[in-house]
Amino acid sequence: MEQRLIEDLIIESIRIHGIDMWYMPRKFGALDDLLNEDDLPYYDDAYMIEMYVKNVEGFEGDGDFLSKFGLQIRDSMTLTISMRKFSEYVGAHDAQVRPKEGDLIFFPLNRKVFEVQHVEHESIFYQMGALQTYDIRVELFEYSNEVIRTGIQELDSWMD
Repeated sequence: MEQRLIEDLIIESIRIHGIDMWYMPRKFGALDDLLNEDDLPYYDDAYMIEMYVKNVEGFEGDGDFLSKFGLQIRDSMTLTISMRKFSEYVGAHDAQVRPKEGDLIFFPLNRKVFEVQHVEHESIFYQMGALQTYDIRVELFEYSNEVIRTGIQELDSWMD
């Protein structure tokens, strides 16, 4: 009973202080079983879900710097998402039990797409004996011929 109350309070605080973002799970187009990599990933689904931006002072990461390959922008941020809301929105349609590395998140405030780099799904602090959230570390997405066709105009034309 207490678990459900704590989970409801966390969901409510994410709803109040968070931002609605689009979550796009990655699908495999041409998975190489030998090297375990995909040359043609595609994104054809998008789910609106509330996320809390943990680092409120701005983007983390290396920022903007000039390298021998030109200007590189390495913005990153940490997002918090409710486990229950993720399973309700994404898991019900996609059979995905948790956010995965390689998935995309569209951040509507600056119209940028971020790629999931790491998902903290085994935190060391358990409130009342269970975890209620995932912490997701994301970095600015570097487009390299991925197919994004979600049927949502804002997402499909984000590079324009």
